[in-house]
Amino acid sequence: MTQLNCKSAEERERRLRDTSSLGLILSGNKQLHLQVTTMMKILLSSSICTLLLLLGFLNRPVESRTLHVDGCYASVHLHELRKYFSDIRSDAISADGEIGVKLLDASLMENVQEGQACCFMRLLLRLYVERVFSNYKSSKPHQQRCSSSLANAFVRIRREMHTCHCDCGEETQRSIDSVITKFDKLQIQQAVQKAVGELDTVLDWLEKLGTVKS
Repeated sequence: MTQLNCKSAEERERRLRDTSSLGLILSGNKQLHLQVTTMMKILLSSSICTLLLLLGFLNRPVESRTLHVDGCYASVHLHELRKYFSDIRSDAISADGEIGVKLLDASLMENVQEGQACCFMRLLLRLYVERVFSNYKSSKPHQQRCSSSLANAFVRIRREMHTCHCDCGEETQRSIDSVITKFDKLQIQQAVQKAVGELDTVLDWLEKLGTVKS
């Protein structure tokens, strides 16, 4: 009888220990679940903030500049133009087999006579639209799209400049003719690649033409 009572007491004690252990396990699981849930909420909140910041950056309007040239005005997105140019520049330069020939020179553009910048720009952009971009060829679709985007931007600038009166002097016409002559002396694809590779000279010149942010 005494042995039965002892065994019963031991059994109750064992059950109490098991119940206590189970309680600790459940309590530990609850704490772990709470920690995991809290961490997931923090990560989700952080991800949402990052996504919102990214969307805000992507939806930010592209900064444009307004060219003031001899009383004429044109809106130019120079940042976009430089981005398109940077995507095709390296291939154009590597394909240039006439390193000793230069179509455009910074001094030529900087020495445009007073009151002739509007005319010079229109004639130069016309050369790029009608002779350069129209003949540009690339096996890479992305580069072809960049070329088309540059051509469309130049067409838009020329269209806006056409809304005002632009007189072209003889000296300005001779300057453009000298560029065209050098262009025509090269094989068409050589001339196109060289002109594309020298676009940074054009963009630098446009940036100096009294541009202001808009």
